[in-house]
Amino acid sequence: MSKYPDLAPRFFSAVIGGMIIILSLLWSEWGFFAVFLSISCLTMWEFYRLMRLQSYLPIRFLGVAIGALLFIFTFLIETDILPSRYYMALFPLASFVFLIKLYKKSDVHPFINIALFYLGILYVAVPFALINILVFYNGEYSFEIILGLLFLTWANDIGAYFTGILFGRTKLFERISPKKSWEGSIGGAAFSILTAIVIGFYFEGLNQIEWISVSLIVVIAGTYGDLVESHFKRSIQIKDSGTIIPGHGGFLDRFDSLLIAVPFVVVFLKLF
Repeated sequence: MSKYPDLAPRFFSAVIGGMIIILSLLWSEWGFFAVFLSISCLTMWEFYRLMRLQSYLPIRFLGVAIGALLFIFTFLIETDILPSRYYMALFPLASFVFLIKLYKKSDVHPFINIALFYLGILYVAVPFALINILVFYNGEYSFEIILGLLFLTWANDIGAYFTGILFGRTKLFERISPKKSWEGSIGGAAFSILTAIVIGFYFEGLNQIEWISVSLIVVIAGTYGDLVESHFKRSIQIKDSGTIIPGHGGFLDRFDSLLIAVPFVVVFLKLF
C-alpha cells in the first residue's frame, strides 16, 4: 500500500461522490438539477476563492449567481418550461460588474478582476450549463449520455492513474504536470475506449460508434482539461484547488476534465 499512499481516501471519496451523482441521475431530472447546480456553484466559488488568494478581486457573489442562473435557465429551456429568449436577461446582469468596479476605489486592477470574473463564467459555468443539453439530448430527460460520459471520464482517470504508476516512464508534459506520462495516458485511453464499447451494449442514448467517438473526445479534451487546471494551479503555486474531497482535492481538481470535454462532446453530438 506504500506505493499508493492516497489510495484509500481517493477510493472512498470516489465511491461516495460517485454514488451521490449516480443516484441523483437515476432518481429524476430534479435530482440531476439539484446535484449538478450545487456542483457548478461550488466549483465557481472555489475558482473565485483561489483568485482572491492571489490578491485579485473578482466579484464572486455576482459571478456565482450568474453561473447559477445560466444553469437554471438552460435546464428550464431544455425542458420547454421557458423560451430561449430568457437568456437575454443574463447579459445586463453580467454587465453590472463594470458598474460595481467603477465605484470600487480600493481596486487597483479593476479590468483584470473583471476579466477574471468573466473567466469564471466561461471556464466553469458554461460547461456545466451545457450538460443540460446532454441530459435532454433526445427531447426528454435521460441519464444515459451524461452517466456514460462520467463513466468514460472515470475510466480514463483510473486507467491513467494505475498505468502511470506501474509503467509510467515518458513524461507527457513535464513543465506543467511532472507526474503524468505517455504510458498513463495510453492506459487511460484504452480503459476509456473499452468502457465505451461496454456502454454501447447497454445504453441506448448513442450508438456504438458514437460512444467510442465520445470516449476519444474525453481522452483528448479531458487530458487537456487536467493539464489546463494543473497549469492554473502551478501559476498560483498551490497543489490542490481545495481540501473538501479527501484524496482528490477540490471541485476543480475533480471536474477539470469535464470542463473542457463537455463543450466538445456537445458540439460533436449536435453537429455530427
